[in-house]
Amino acid sequence: MTHLFEPLSIRDITFRNRIFVSPMCQYSSVEGMPDDWHLVHLGSRAVGGAALVMVEATAVSPEARITPADSGLWNDRQAAGFRRIVEFVRARGAIAGIQLAHAGRKASTRPPWEDGSPLSASEGAWETVAPSAVPFGRYPPPRALTEAEIAGVVDCFAASAKLALSAGFEVVELHMAHGYLLHEFLSPLANRREDTFGGSFENRIRFPLRVAAAVREIWPGGFPLFVRISATDWAEGGWTVEDSIRFARELGRVGVDLIDCSTGGIVPGVPIPVGPGYQVPFSERIRKETGIATGAVGLITEAGEADRVVSSGEADALFLGRELLRDPYWPLHAARALGVDVPWPNPYLRAKD
Repeated sequence: MTHLFEPLSIRDITFRNRIFVSPMCQYSSVEGMPDDWHLVHLGSRAVGGAALVMVEATAVSPEARITPADSGLWNDRQAAGFRRIVEFVRARGAIAGIQLAHAGRKASTRPPWEDGSPLSASEGAWETVAPSAVPFGRYPPPRALTEAEIAGVVDCFAASAKLALSAGFEVVELHMAHGYLLHEFLSPLANRREDTFGGSFENRIRFPLRVAAAVREIWPGGFPLFVRISATDWAEGGWTVEDSIRFARELGRVGVDLIDCSTGGIVPGVPIPVGPGYQVPFSERIRKETGIATGAVGLITEAGEADRVVSSGEADALFLGRELLRDPYWPLHAARALGVDVPWPNPYLRAKD
């Protein structure tokens, strides 16, 4: 008996299976606008049978972008651009979601195929911000946010959530992982503050929790709210899985429905035991010790392994990234491998058998 293709209901939304498109930056926007690339990229994953099609890390303000080519959601024009993508995804039977993000001290860089290094002043570099003036590796030192500016970032996330709702999205995920701003506040490796937003665990989670609470207040009660975390920093003195379990409980109290469990990103050069399913144990622990739904992510490529993760209760859903870049129709192929009959788009039926 397979579980990968069982529906999953969270609040009022039912996902047709447990295969979710992980948010993957495309670095293909101009002034934050989604375009035909995004329509085809995201639309093809909906055609391919994924249950949730998640838009890449989308900046809540211009300075929140990782690169100048990031998608954004800080104005009505961008929301209108996303609306046609959402409508196509929905018409193909998938749920459209969007990840809202602020890059913090890892902002103002070139796209990865241009080496991902910091922009120069002549290339339009902008000032980066963080909890503390601690640089990421050899990046320029960021400026520490003031308490008033922290409140302003909370407002940016709330405003982007309103725009996401106007665009028709039914799931929002907040990016609190991979060394970006909200993760920077969580990790003592980046957060050296001595005010109410630094020091103790309770202080370090204060800002991310405020963001989650502000978005939950805006997001309709029937729509799910996800959070992506780095469950461990993989570094001595950093954020740990035990911290993640405590934090997940607090996120659940403010109305977060699912924890998307990734790892790392807060400091460069950390050895990580990368391999198939290497992050699944984190989703399993958080799910079992908090009772909150979790998503597993990380080098899961085989249908049988994906089904085993869900069947064993290690996660409620799988976020697939690179494998869905390689094969937009992976869900259809996985169903065939598992002997499950799932609907194909009518124009493709001649290729089903």
